[in-house]
Amino acid sequence: MSSGRHIFSVDTLERYAAKGHGVITCMAAGNNVIVIGTSKGWLIRHDFGGLDSYDLDLSSSRMGDQPVHSVFLDPGGSHCIATVLCTGGAETFYIHAKWRKPRILAKLKGLMVNAVAWNRQQITEASTREVILGTDSGQLYEVFVDEKEKREKYLRSLYELSELQEPFMDLQMETTGTNNATRYYVMAVTPTRLYSFTGMGALDVVFSRYIDRAVHFMELPGEIPNSELHFFIKQRRAEHFAWLSGAGIYYGGLNFGSQHSSSNGDENFVENKALLDYSKLGEVGEAIKPRSLAMTEFHFLLLINNKVKVVNRISQLIIEELQFDHLLESAASGIIGLCSDATAGVYYAYDQNSIYEVSVHDEGQDMWQVFLDMKDYTAALAHCRNSYQRDQVFLVQAEAAFSAKDFLRAASFYAKMNYILSFEEISLKFIGAGEQDALRAFLLWRLDNLPKEDKCQITLISTWASELYLDKINRLLLEDDAGVGSDTVEGVSSEYQTTVREFKAFLSDCKDVLDEATTVRLLESYGRVDELVYFASLKGRYETVVHHYIQLGEARKALEVLQKPSVPVELQYKFSPDLIMLDAYETVEAWMTTNNLDPRRLIPAMMRYSSEPHAKNETHEVIKYLEFCVHRLQNEDPAVHNLLLALYAKQDDESALLRFLQCKFGKGRTTGPDYCYDPKYALRLCLKERRMRSCIYIYGMMGMHEEAVALALRVDPELAMAEADKVEDDEDLRKKLWLMVAKHVIEQEKGSKRENIRKAIAFLKETDGLLKIEDILPFFPDFALIDDFKEAICSSLEDYNKQIELLKQEMNDATHGADNIRSDISALTQRYAVVGPDEECGGCGRKILIAGNSTRSRGYAPVGPLAPFYVFPCGHAFHAQCLIAHVTRCTDRTQAEYILDLQKRLTLSGNQGQKDAAGIVDDSTSIATSMSPLEKMRSQLDDAIASECPFCGDLMIREISLPFILPEEAESVASWEIKQQLGSQKSIPIAI
Repeated sequence: MSSGRHIFSVDTLERYAAKGHGVITCMAAGNNVIVIGTSKGWLIRHDFGGLDSYDLDLSSSRMGDQPVHSVFLDPGGSHCIATVLCTGGAETFYIHAKWRKPRILAKLKGLMVNAVAWNRQQITEASTREVILGTDSGQLYEVFVDEKEKREKYLRSLYELSELQEPFMDLQMETTGTNNATRYYVMAVTPTRLYSFTGMGALDVVFSRYIDRAVHFMELPGEIPNSELHFFIKQRRAEHFAWLSGAGIYYGGLNFGSQHSSSNGDENFVENKALLDYSKLGEVGEAIKPRSLAMTEFHFLLLINNKVKVVNRISQLIIEELQFDHLLESAASGIIGLCSDATAGVYYAYDQNSIYEVSVHDEGQDMWQVFLDMKDYTAALAHCRNSYQRDQVFLVQAEAAFSAKDFLRAASFYAKMNYILSFEEISLKFIGAGEQDALRAFLLWRLDNLPKEDKCQITLISTWASELYLDKINRLLLEDDAGVGSDTVEGVSSEYQTTVREFKAFLSDCKDVLDEATTVRLLESYGRVDELVYFASLKGRYETVVHHYIQLGEARKALEVLQKPSVPVELQYKFSPDLIMLDAYETVEAWMTTNNLDPRRLIPAMMRYSSEPHAKNETHEVIKYLEFCVHRLQNEDPAVHNLLLALYAKQDDESALLRFLQCKFGKGRTTGPDYCYDPKYALRLCLKERRMRSCIYIYGMMGMHEEAVALALRVDPELAMAEADKVEDDEDLRKKLWLMVAKHVIEQEKGSKRENIRKAIAFLKETDGLLKIEDILPFFPDFALIDDFKEAICSSLEDYNKQIELLKQEMNDATHGADNIRSDISALTQRYAVVGPDEECGGCGRKILIAGNSTRSRGYAPVGPLAPFYVFPCGHAFHAQCLIAHVTRCTDRTQAEYILDLQKRLTLSGNQGQKDAAGIVDDSTSIATSMSPLEKMRSQLDDAIASECPFCGDLMIREISLPFILPEEAESVASWEIKQQLGSQKSIPIAI
């Protein structure tokens, strides 16, 4: 091979492997276990996996040499079947790896077993499961052996050749699981034919179907006595097969897929079949048939003339010849055969005395070259080990496509190369051929294959590709102008449109790697304004895009760009003057659908629009937007409200302005007025535009009611009356406003004197009594006759008379009430309470009327032998000292200190100068108008402790919410907590 390294090698594994029990006649291997049969009927097991090796004599009970005809070992190395030739024909033995004594399969007596097919998918160490045996008489049997029972469970006849009586030389079996059932695939070979069997169910069911139908087989000319069938196993699944036939090595792939799972069966599960003729194995004209065959993943090992020729299965070429080291004379007979261990992936050869190991060293290392020579590029790439090998494959493909003038395909392969040809060499190839399209395709594919870290080269290639795109678009435009293009759509060829779309897609994909300034200059130099705008949009240069659309008069497109979430809102403010002049309706609609706009910053644009003349029936877009801000968005910006007010003031109809002024936009605010505009500015504006009704409203709103009424009198006296009525909290001002209206009404009347007086008197009635006749008399001229006011003056005098009578009645009621109060005060001095002899104190529980010094309170003189006490209207009675103690305990700290201070001061004052008190102290006793300091302190103490019964008043109600343990008592409660002290506990013995 091209690598110059040997893939296969031969080493001697075991000399004198027969151990003196004759010569080796047959051999089998599996799972690093080798079992050989000898000419003297011995079975020798070599276990290279660490277990014991042993010898078994299969002919110990018979006389003479009885050689072992064949030996078979399962892939796991646990089950062995051997056939021994004897005088009566043949005997078949079963040996388990754990046994030291063989078991004869009595049901196979007389049958010479040439082939065994193991069920690799289901076999276990304890059981063989289904095993197919092929005999020398052309029969197939199924046998099942269990290690525990030490004999075959059953033996069934499956199939027998009837058309052509030939021995079965080799067998292979594969199984697959499908829909909870097992599908069997069986291949069997005779000296001239390859038979295929398949079906679902048990083996006997599968083969029973071939009683009524023909068996699928492949027959090749010629006959070979050592016909062999081999499967190559990879990951417990057969992938390839090879048949050593008389015509050559017939081989192919195995497909056990779902397409073969029908119940009818399909024996043709072989694909990619080929035949290796023996003439390729020797000299010219010489066809030597191998004596044995072994199969690797990519090669055949053929035993020819004591040499092993290694033939590549794909190329059918001999790549190596393996020589054996024959040092012993007993090896003169040559190599007998080859054997493979599918589980361990090891291959063996053996002669009469020795075992040789054929090692495989990375046989797939040069398979990429083999597939490449056969122009199977897909397989070649699949077997490449490094980038250099892949480049070789791509180079061959690219050169072939370039030679066939398929430049685009060649560009795709050149773009995948990394080492063999440089970027410049490949580019020059396409430039020299004048293939700009292929060069552009090469650059695009190269971009896809470059690593992201190579930013410089990515930018350069992207820029070059952009220029190639622009050149192609320019050439297509020139062709269209010249009328060359035949397939056109509205004067522009479809190829041109396709190229433009591709170029835009390219700009979108490469926007992050293209140099912005270079790309912009490139687009400008080719005059591609649309693409320039598109690229600017991709790069986020929205200012350029919007400016371009405004120049074209495309306000809608410019607004669509501005409304994108990624566009800064600052651009809205920047372009708003131009947009509103270009298309006011679309601009305002866009503003109304944008959430984060600040209307204050749009005022310059709105003022510019408002300064232009507009038709009377035209909708004022700025007013519409401002109304939206004020009413829908509830904007409270004074500038917005002032602008809307100014626009309303310029309208001919004043109704909209009045409605705006009367709206309470700030209603509900905690601070500030109910309006958001500047009232002084609004007043100046309305005066300037002569909107008098609005001025009247503003005057009134600002509290300038006199100015409002004065202006209203010039416009509409009725409006002046309404303004005068609005003042409710200031009676004097309201009267003053009505006098202004009255004066105006009297002065404006042009009728006769009597008619003027009559109207003036009627006006008085409208004031609801606020104005009298005497209030408006000064407004009449001096020469007016008193007779004209006779009726009004009499009515006014009657009103005054009624008011005087009403005041007299109120004075009489007050006098009577005062007399009642004095009577009540006198009655209070005679009030008393009865205390029974068994009445108990509510504090200490002792009887109230018991003499003694123990209950005497400080500051109180005893009444005879009794201690001072309090009796309440509810019936509860307390000793004075008990009541003081109870109230100070239950009231707050400040009040308690106040009571104790009064008590202390009373005690210090002594008993001199005190008046003798009655035995019963009532809380309702009246206090004299002139009191001594001692009596005043005692009165204060009485008010502090006896203002209400402690059991029936607020004091008891407040005690309900008090906790049992007050916060100030927390330390006292914590002192009672029992804490365990570690290390200081002592055990105190208790005497019982």
